Amino acid sequence: MTPELSVALARADCVHEEPALKAAIARLGDEIDVALDGQEAVFVTVMQGALPFAGQLATAIRSPLLFDYVHATRYRGTTSGGGLTWVKRPSTALAGKTVLLVDDILDEGHTLKAIRDFCMEEGAARVLLAVLCEKRHDRCVPGLAADFVGVEVPDLYVFGYGMDYHEQGRNLPAIYAMRD
Repeated sequence: MTPELSVALARADCVHEEPALKAAIARLGDEIDVALDGQEAVFVTVMQGALPFAGQLATAIRSPLLFDYVHATRYRGTTSGGGLTWVKRPSTALAGKTVLLVDDILDEGHTLKAIRDFCMEEGAARVLLAVLCEKRHDRCVPGLAADFVGVEVPDLYVFGYGMDYHEQGRNLPAIYAMRD
């Protein structure tokens, strides 16, 4: 563990441990299967933060899936968002398909909204949003809500289980919230 991550962990509280996260992911898989009703979906992982969550969620879903990913970010290693940068758009044709957009967190939703809007512009029949966690606040962009939420997190900076603290800690097996 790097010294910077050790300092962050000392200033943070664990808000969700691994067993609770795994149970939430299993529940989400069941909920998504009900919503898909056996229909194939394009499973689009939002890189990089959603990678740990997406891998586990994919194995909890029994409906047929095609896999792709998107990489768009507002953070670039910082703890506050800036302008959206597109690194990679999905390469799978989305026209007429159901897209399951999978991300680590729904905070204010600027990045997810831009990605969802892109999928719709590409002709997706519907876009379902699945997030591991959702922050509790009222600042979400209008017209955006997750269809599937694993856990709620406080309105603090959170990291672990895919979410980073200055590009570190994505592989922590729990979610932590900074105290200040």
